[in-house]
Amino acid sequence: MRKKALIITYYWPPAGGPGVQRWLKFVKYLPDFDIEPIIYIPENPNYPLIDDSLKSEVSDKLTILKQPINEPYKLAGLFSKKTSKTISKGIISENTTQSFIEKVLLFVRGNFFIPDARKGWVKPSVAFLLEYISKENIGTIITTGPPHSLHLIGLQLKEQLGVKWIADFRDPWTTIGYHKQLRLTASSKAKHKTLEKQVLTTANQIIVTSFTTKKEFQQITNQPIEVITNGYDNESVVGFEMDSKFTLAHIGSLLSKRNPEVLWRVLSDLISENISFSKDFQLNFTGFVSDDVLHSIEKYDLGNYVNNIGYVSHKEAIVFQKKSQILLLIEIDSDDTKCIIPGKLFEYMVSYRPIIALGPKESDVKKIIKETNTGNYFNYGDYDLLKSTILEHHKAYKNNSLQVHPIGLQKYSRKSLTEVLSKLL
Repeated sequence: MRKKALIITYYWPPAGGPGVQRWLKFVKYLPDFDIEPIIYIPENPNYPLIDDSLKSEVSDKLTILKQPINEPYKLAGLFSKKTSKTISKGIISENTTQSFIEKVLLFVRGNFFIPDARKGWVKPSVAFLLEYISKENIGTIITTGPPHSLHLIGLQLKEQLGVKWIADFRDPWTTIGYHKQLRLTASSKAKHKTLEKQVLTTANQIIVTSFTTKKEFQQITNQPIEVITNGYDNESVVGFEMDSKFTLAHIGSLLSKRNPEVLWRVLSDLISENISFSKDFQLNFTGFVSDDVLHSIEKYDLGNYVNNIGYVSHKEAIVFQKKSQILLLIEIDSDDTKCIIPGKLFEYMVSYRPIIALGPKESDVKKIIKETNTGNYFNYGDYDLLKSTILEHHKAYKNNSLQVHPIGLQKYSRKSLTEVLSKLL
């Protein structure tokens, strides 16, 4: 008889973006390890991104429970629909360029909705799930955040029913980069810390996606912590042709602070110094790009080389990854982002295209890229090294020899990672 596991998640198809991928894939493979997943999601969520193509990956045999949710983004939209929408996507302007409305909305979001704007779903969810868990004799529940308010559902269910509770952190809580932009008061910061500690010390098992987050949480709790990174699925793509241009492509959102001016400067200098490079080069963006990043690119006279494609479905994104000459992975240059391992890294790795990654020193991304031999990692100050590497790649492109030789990728397959998860369940 299969063991039942109740998974409490906010993001689920038709939600697009990286937040939905992790548990969509775990749920896909859990039955192979004798575990029956049951999904609990909001009935009327305010998803900032929609990808209807992901619906096809949801089994019609899967039990999905839904309850209504009230979210403040619709109310915020009465003041500024555009600002409300961008904040819900995680795109926050630099402090110096924020409008008065954006400052107000961020203050309200940070101090009146702790831990986040989905906190109103906690109470009705607990009321519904207390009865369901008891009736269905479910022994294990899983909460996944962000939004971290979902962990408060797990906290109350654990306290009232004594079920086994696994808290999955796709991102850290109080050290996540955007916390500094929420204009938190001292008391709000303290409340976040208190809730974080309650969750970390009460859950039976913690799961994190990075080694740095594990070290951080070990300073707060003695509960067991397992690193299960995001991963890749084996998705065959046929009928595409490699880009004829020397394309550097970034797939996904480029937030305001994901803005490596060193890269834009290198590309601008290569264009002015190398006629062949200037004729071949193209910069592709697939996903939302903040105005701050676009203005920075214009400052370096790269506007004519940019192909801003916008958001596409996950299936389309896979094609763009496989046909690009170079794949860009860009993270904010901050100690807070050393722990961030974007889900797209693993899809990049099985695209078999060279990766150029930029981010903080000694990040977890650097470790994985090095161990898998899938590209090069640079700090924001590595002008000369970055320039010479791009020139080498361009030379290989001209010789039709631009490729990578990855090693040890299998452990990052979604099925292998699900097997690790199944042992915790």
